[in-house]
Amino acid sequence: MRILGIEGTAWAASAALYDSCDETIVIESDPYQPDSGGLHPREAAEHMSTALPEVISTILEHAVSSGNTNAIGVDAVAFSRGPGLGPCLRVVGTAARTLTQALSVPLVGVNHMIAHLEIGRHQSGFATPVCLNASGANAHLLGYHRSQYQVLGETMDTGVGNAIDKFTRHLGWNHPGGPKVEATAPDGSYYDLPYVVKGMDFSFSGIMSAAKDAVDDEVPVADVCTGLQETIFAMLTEVAERALSLTGTDELVLGGGVGQNERLREMLSTMCTARGASFYAPEPRFLRDNAGMIAVLGATMYQAGQTISVENSAVDPNFRPDAVTVTWRDNETSVTRTPATLDETPVRGAEATVRRIDDHVIKRRVEKSYRHPTLDRQLRAERTRAEARLTSAARRLGVPTPVIYDVDPETGTLVFEYVGNADLAAELTASRCHAVGQHLGRIHNAGFVHGDPTTRNVRVDSTQNYLIDFGLGYYTDHIEDHAMDLHVFIQSITGTASDPDPLIAAFESGYAETGMSTVQSRLCEIESRGRYQWSQHTVMIWIIIRMIIQNQGEFLRLQPQDESDNSESIYVYAAIAILIFDNPSLNWQVVRHMGRNQAGNRAIPASPTMAACPP
Repeated sequence: MRILGIEGTAWAASAALYDSCDETIVIESDPYQPDSGGLHPREAAEHMSTALPEVISTILEHAVSSGNTNAIGVDAVAFSRGPGLGPCLRVVGTAARTLTQALSVPLVGVNHMIAHLEIGRHQSGFATPVCLNASGANAHLLGYHRSQYQVLGETMDTGVGNAIDKFTRHLGWNHPGGPKVEATAPDGSYYDLPYVVKGMDFSFSGIMSAAKDAVDDEVPVADVCTGLQETIFAMLTEVAERALSLTGTDELVLGGGVGQNERLREMLSTMCTARGASFYAPEPRFLRDNAGMIAVLGATMYQAGQTISVENSAVDPNFRPDAVTVTWRDNETSVTRTPATLDETPVRGAEATVRRIDDHVIKRRVEKSYRHPTLDRQLRAERTRAEARLTSAARRLGVPTPVIYDVDPETGTLVFEYVGNADLAAELTASRCHAVGQHLGRIHNAGFVHGDPTTRNVRVDSTQNYLIDFGLGYYTDHIEDHAMDLHVFIQSITGTASDPDPLIAAFESGYAETGMSTVQSRLCEIESRGRYQWSQHTVMIWIIIRMIIQNQGEFLRLQPQDESDNSESIYVYAAIAILIFDNPSLNWQVVRHMGRNQAGNRAIPASPTMAACPP
């Protein structure tokens, strides 16, 4: 079987031929290099329109010369359908449709981010790995579960490569900035920058601002580059380890152009070795954007019968990986494993080793050799203090938590009461999730957050549900921080439960009994910020509409469908028109053909206590 692949989501005009018989992959690429600054969509599309025919022509010539006959001899055409820059994707889509009709072969529309994952899985031979995608416009953790690649964690603002590029543009360096930071960092000393991890989600905006301010304050550029690289990559490595711990898998694959950075690969390899996990990073030509990965995944999808017609082949700049039904893995095992128990001590979590001695538990945050020593000491001490302080504070509020007997921040050690018979992850029920919602509402009302309320950080028995591991928690009255707690818990359920919807509904119902409604409303906005969700413009209008019509019937459910930004405005403004000219007490529904929330692919809550998010 031979598959022709075409890639062009942003900067790389690329074509490839994959032959499944001998596993050869021939790639021809022509990357766009701007004269200054970052990528401009129009200029990138102009490059795509001239470069793509050339690289395709080269691959077609190779197909003819390498075949058994003088014919081109390909079985299907696969193309990157999204996500990416709309103008570039439209060029790719047009080229793919033209070829599939000219060659009279099937067409396969490939999700670019899943292709980054699948090329590593294909080459490594791993069965069910967690994948860390670290690319220009993206940064997220994916795991196969319930016939989809679930997003276990992701950036809440900008992609990792784009974040680094923003800093280097501030310095006047040309695109791409990542290799220049990597070349400069070894000459500098570590400089402390903000470290922002919330569960398995993370944020880069504060780091970029701090890095630019440091340079403006005449901190040596090499020092800032060292701090930037050490901080960002330590965050990515930590959340990858958290995903391994949550799912229980012992395989990690790296994807995306930023994965070419030697320091990032070193950190991930060191972390996996310490955990006894396996790590695989494809060779650089398969990490950066390339048509080879499109062709390989296209072959897999073609064999599974997952092809599309020309009429249904519209590109999607906002094509999320968790929107794809993974039919080619229908009979395969989920990434989620049975969690270890404290009877199998010592248990290694994402941060610490935990050992049970009779009715006591000794928890020690172990040194992370992948992190810079200064950063590691700081995080271990701060989180140990926070866990002791906030565990006791929650207990005083009536929230079940273990009693803290001893704490040593310098060694990262805590001694506390043994509670529960299992983690919530092993015994998920609606009533237990309801109780967790109640517990989080109580601590939020007291002015602090848990920081990492996943199903692994709740212990359960026949009568109680105990919150544990407050190490990422802190005191805050910001609604945003409280809503992130809800998002983290919901994300952990979505990524691991066999039927998450009733569990999420129960959790939200529990929170509504004790928490603030403004926090629940902010949750919808947070979920919209994941990569390739609704635009901020639309989200803000949605929030205003929802506030006006709250408690007056069902809430508007809007779903933009086509590729243009105008479609969002059309339906939002139509909704406003209905709101102004119609009776405000009627049941409001503008229902598009897709009725599921793209932020986690979950059903809209039916409970009137939880305002519906934009689907």
